[in-house]
Amino acid sequence: MDNSFNTMNAFDTEDNIDLKQELRRYLRYWPWFVFTVMLLLIGAYLYLRYAPRIYETYAKVKILDESEGLELPTSAFIFKRSNINLENEKEILTSYLIMDRVVRELNLNTSFYEEGTIQTSQIETLPLTFKQIIEPDSISKTISYKINVKANGLEIIDVDTEEVFSFSEHSTLNSDTNLPFEISLRSEASEKDIIGKTFLINFKSIKNVALGLKAKIGVEAIGEQSDLLKLVITGESKELSEKILNTLMDEFNRDGIYDRQLVSKRTLDFIDERFVFLEQELDSIEVNRQDFKQSNNIVDIIADAQLGLEQRAQSDEELFRIEHQLTLSDLLENSLKNNTESDLLPANIGIENSSINVLITDYNSAVINRDRYLSSGGANNPIVQKAVTQVENLKANLNRSLETYSNQLEASRQQLSSRNRRFSGTVSQIPEKEKLLRAINRQQKIKESLYLLLLQKREEAAINLAITEPSIKVVEYALTGGNPISPKSHIIYAGALLGGLLIPFGILYLMFMLDTKLHGKDDITKVSSKIPVIGEIPFKKNKEDVVFDDPDSRSALAESFRILSSNVDYILPVKDDHKAKVIYCTSTIKGEGKTYVSINLSLALSSINKKVLLIGADLRNPQIHTHIKQDKHNPGLSNYLHDGNFNWRDGLRKGFDKHPNHDILLSGDIPPNPAHLLTNGRFTKLIEEAKDEYDYIIVDTAPTILVTDTLLISQLADATIYLVRADYTEKNLLKYSVDLSETGKLKNVAYVVNSVGASKSYGYGYNYGYNYGYGSNV
Repeated sequence: MDNSFNTMNAFDTEDNIDLKQELRRYLRYWPWFVFTVMLLLIGAYLYLRYAPRIYETYAKVKILDESEGLELPTSAFIFKRSNINLENEKEILTSYLIMDRVVRELNLNTSFYEEGTIQTSQIETLPLTFKQIIEPDSISKTISYKINVKANGLEIIDVDTEEVFSFSEHSTLNSDTNLPFEISLRSEASEKDIIGKTFLINFKSIKNVALGLKAKIGVEAIGEQSDLLKLVITGESKELSEKILNTLMDEFNRDGIYDRQLVSKRTLDFIDERFVFLEQELDSIEVNRQDFKQSNNIVDIIADAQLGLEQRAQSDEELFRIEHQLTLSDLLENSLKNNTESDLLPANIGIENSSINVLITDYNSAVINRDRYLSSGGANNPIVQKAVTQVENLKANLNRSLETYSNQLEASRQQLSSRNRRFSGTVSQIPEKEKLLRAINRQQKIKESLYLLLLQKREEAAINLAITEPSIKVVEYALTGGNPISPKSHIIYAGALLGGLLIPFGILYLMFMLDTKLHGKDDITKVSSKIPVIGEIPFKKNKEDVVFDDPDSRSALAESFRILSSNVDYILPVKDDHKAKVIYCTSTIKGEGKTYVSINLSLALSSINKKVLLIGADLRNPQIHTHIKQDKHNPGLSNYLHDGNFNWRDGLRKGFDKHPNHDILLSGDIPPNPAHLLTNGRFTKLIEEAKDEYDYIIVDTAPTILVTDTLLISQLADATIYLVRADYTEKNLLKYSVDLSETGKLKNVAYVVNSVGASKSYGYGYNYGYNYGYGSNV
């Protein structure tokens, strides 16, 4: 046997694919496709019927520039890009700090669900009066309760512990329980609507809910050159999703407003602190002035000289202005030194140096940016470290500027003092008391003007605090689309339809790809075009009516064997001796139908008035006796081969009453050495003697793959009918029969395909085995 036999696959010889045949091959299973499509469409309908509807809610906001607020854009705006960093604003919008505020504002760590027959859907609120007792911050893990509303009361079940709380009325207010909430009916009218329903209450930790909300909300910029942001959230409840987005925008706006109010609040605090000291100093000056006048009996002083007084007054005004600036500079410098945490500084308190005012403004902006970045990122964040360094640099610059400014003022004051001393010579006649009184008046005036200035700045800061501009402009409040984004019916139905076609196609494709059985004549011709196929026997469902016992039958089975008997004549060699023609029926393995075909072929030949002898030469597994209801141990071929005194004619049987020209020689007793008996010469003698008495000799031989019985007597045949069975015979076994024919081990071989159309499925297994057992006759 060729070593390549076991690995040869019949499909290896296929070079071309007949698309029409392949299509017909799949369309044969159209009920599978229809059933699968209908099944998946029904499944899609049920899924769409009970799947939760997910809606998309969105809102749009414009981030306002702090330097612009709500003012209309100017011509300069067209040529100046906004300094808003949308990426930072997006991070702040979805920061845990903002989400925590939203969760607390809406109490999102408590969620409600209504349990239906098939699905459980989320609802915004319970149709009951609900009061939460447990503090949100005390919830560290998920706690769930199931509420069954019955006609006679309430049943509350702790899902984790399965503890049941029963109430005889529709309220828990009058019962002493350790439940973390209280519920009761809102009104008698609502009782009818909720009886028989089941609700779920879930308590979750604020942290987990905030983190979940953070992951759920999407923020994206609208366009590359725009300051607009789009906020998106998906959920089952439209109302709840809209509340979340609107609350998120409010909290973000409040956070921005709070940052802008920090400067005003710090200015107010600074001024309030200075008021305490100024009031004490003014009171002290007033008391000193009063005491000075009383002790010196001074009521009024007449000016000495108009010129001297004017020069002195002018000098005093300049000195007053410089001392005023020195005082403000000292106050601001002390505040900056005492400000160890680098907090905000008061702005616009009267310093006349524009560079210092610009530095104060830049310093306060840097502090606000630093605090904002710290709230959304860690201390090791490069952006945060950069902001901290910027604050420290500005603080150092401001310190140096104040020192320089103070030095300049001090130098100016010394110059003015020197001038005043020169002017004092011109008014030396003015009593010393007048000088002292003027000093007191000057100090009083300085403190009063400073007090009034701080009072004015305090009012300005209070006004700025009250009218702080918003940090965002809401372009669109939360809106929810009318149609759910999930599930999408057209996609689900299209997927179901496509799946209904692809699933059976894929299964069939795998079945066909893994199929190793032959199914008809085409499979044989693909392997061997030299050996003819002379017959195709249809599959017979009724196993009891498989014998062609009526010569006049017009059944499909009878016609197929008549066609086979006619085709057999074409392959038989032409002889002039008028002796019987010997036809062998064999197969590769057991179960391919050689006995079945042998009997019916012999009957088909007998029905045309030919004398036919059917010999059961399968001595190992005889089956002919089962079709004629004869005893298996009746004398037959084995008895003749073994016993030289036994006449084979004594073993002939008439198995079919309507076929008088049909004789059967059974196999006889099963011998221990069939091969030895078949080669002892008596089988050849039997064939030669029978040729003189019959027109056809049909020999039912043993399968060829495991035993050599058929090959030992194959030279006596005029033709060899080689049986293969559709949906049963392996394609690679054909190579073996082709090899037997090509090597001459079998003479004049022709194929017959048995059980054609037995099954539309190409998925029969491999469990028939290669053993040569004793069982089925087909």
